[in-house]
Amino acid sequence: MAATLLAALLVAALLASPASADGGGGGGGTIVFTTLGRSRYQFDIFTLPLAPSPNVPDELRLTDGVSVNYNGNFAPGSDSILFVSERNGSLNLYLSPAPSSAAASSRREALEEAAAAATLSPLLPWEPIALKDRPSLTPDGSHLVYVSTAVPAAEPRSSWAAVYSTELSTGRTLRLTPLGVADFSPAVSPSGEWTAVASPGPAGWSGEVEDLRTDIYVFRTADGSRRSLAIHDGGWPTWADETTVFFHRRDSDGWYGVYRAKISVTGGGVEAASVERITPPGFHAFTPAASPGAPGLVAVATRRPGSDYRHIEVIDVSGGDGKNAYLEVTRPVAPRVHHFNPFISPDGARVGYHRCRGSRNGGDSPLLLENIKAPGPDTFSLFRIDGSFPSFSHDGKKIAFVGLPGMYVVNSDGSGGRRQIFSGNAFPTSWDWKRKGVIYTSIGPDFASESTEVDVVAISLGDDDGGIAMKKLTVGGENNAFPSPSPDGKWVVFRSGRSGHKNLYVMDAEHGEAGGVRRLTEGPWSDTMCNWSPDGEWIAFASDRHDPGSGSFAIYMVHPDGTGLRRVVHSGGGGRTNHPWFSPDSKSIVFTSDYAAVSAEPVSNPHHYQPYGEIYTVSIDGSNIRRLTHNSFEDGTPAWTPYFLEPQDVGETLQASGRCAFEDCHWLSIEDAQQSEELFYGKSC
Repeated sequence: MAATLLAALLVAALLASPASADGGGGGGGTIVFTTLGRSRYQFDIFTLPLAPSPNVPDELRLTDGVSVNYNGNFAPGSDSILFVSERNGSLNLYLSPAPSSAAASSRREALEEAAAAATLSPLLPWEPIALKDRPSLTPDGSHLVYVSTAVPAAEPRSSWAAVYSTELSTGRTLRLTPLGVADFSPAVSPSGEWTAVASPGPAGWSGEVEDLRTDIYVFRTADGSRRSLAIHDGGWPTWADETTVFFHRRDSDGWYGVYRAKISVTGGGVEAASVERITPPGFHAFTPAASPGAPGLVAVATRRPGSDYRHIEVIDVSGGDGKNAYLEVTRPVAPRVHHFNPFISPDGARVGYHRCRGSRNGGDSPLLLENIKAPGPDTFSLFRIDGSFPSFSHDGKKIAFVGLPGMYVVNSDGSGGRRQIFSGNAFPTSWDWKRKGVIYTSIGPDFASESTEVDVVAISLGDDDGGIAMKKLTVGGENNAFPSPSPDGKWVVFRSGRSGHKNLYVMDAEHGEAGGVRRLTEGPWSDTMCNWSPDGEWIAFASDRHDPGSGSFAIYMVHPDGTGLRRVVHSGGGGRTNHPWFSPDSKSIVFTSDYAAVSAEPVSNPHHYQPYGEIYTVSIDGSNIRRLTHNSFEDGTPAWTPYFLEPQDVGETLQASGRCAFEDCHWLSIEDAQQSEELFYGKSC
């Protein structure tokens, strides 16, 4: 498609209100949701010298310790750092002066210099709210090339991620990715003429959360023209020079490896003249980074057998005998900390990466209650909480949530601490409309079979000093879960596996099954995650009834008397649309979904768990789908209250804990012989 048309489309999207671009929404009040693991990592960008010396400082922190900072890159010909940060309630790109090895004679001096740059302004300050990632500057510093989710995809479960170029002096922005296509991980060539990206191509996304099996395309940075398929089956490209590209690929043996391709320009575009693997099977190597200032060197992240941690290594591929030498960069400095997504300085002297700013992994973090910028007019506020299945008390003063295990209550204005009201495994939470201080939940294993013992209970809170009472409402224990009370206080709808299938039932709110129970839905499928509308007219729930047992869920609604069943929203074949919750006016539903597919290569985001769940709203007639969050995390379990919490009233209370608590991608743990590890250390180090 012509670049002028792409530019016009993007400008229209940028000038339009996000509500008109993403659909409507409404209901006012406050939406609260969870992001899995968000409080358990505190990233900053660091650097180490490629050639350690007593005269060169140790590891330097290049970002300021505010919020989460990751996916850095050196600006061409300078010590400035481009990076992604979640500060100020949304993801954006920043440029920060970095302490050079010459200027910073000590770690303390480097940290002071970084702290002085704490008043940073985003490089892309305008709307719409969107993910912004993987920044690069053209060699003359005039244009910023990056990934953004600014423009919706035309189809459900299609990625919004595309590569854009913004002229920093004017703000003029051009979409370089064709419409209907997703691009990830852009890399600008040393001359600035070409940009390489990882793309699934026209085939799009089929639901992978491990290896996307992207191909590498190359196009002109100036306007996206001469787009060519250069390399089949590759991701995370990086340029060593104008004709050499490194990339990663996951082979049939299960190992990620790094490859080198020689690129040639033809009349039709750009293609790979040769491709060779430079890392052997037996360990994972991915997210490579090269630099014209370090010819023959490529930095990679590795996962070695016997290690639970990612580390940065540098490979010398300049030898002519095919035997590459490996230099360990991070393991000698911090052996029990994850290090991610390396990049090499323009002069080839240093390697950068991001890691937790603490000294090691593990431990607990303080409560996170953080305001997130919502797109469009401020009809409601949006908050992230450090806990799953949050819900507001009906006076808006408290929030209940679960920790899987543990159940807690906190003040919704962020004051005070968390109060544990149950120590076992509980999910979800929902407050009684009439009886003050009564919270419904289910206790027992989550993600369990129909016959697993799980029961619905009502927890009655006394004052803040105690007085907690628990009452079991279901009998038999056949996976009774997800209770939601009716607004008149008389009934509770819940999910049960008592028939051999997970269907919906309604029981007496105060006395449970002893006071009466009736079946609401019936069939050989799973109906679950139910929520009763504030006007009492509808019950929303997630179900796989369109394809039982497939793992694909859509949101449905039914009247409490069992009539009027209809589907509200589905993200497409294989899609997952879950956790519905009604707006205060009962006219909209907030939910979580993979409706916008992936936003980044999963292997680059191990701390995001099962990624790509975002928060959306939809009108109950299925129209006006509106995306609220833009990131590559897993956002989920939203709830909606009519009370509007002022963003300035509740801030990010999370401070650096000095620790992180997350595991690497579980699918990277390939159990294999240790001989490759022994061979590596015996030959190369």
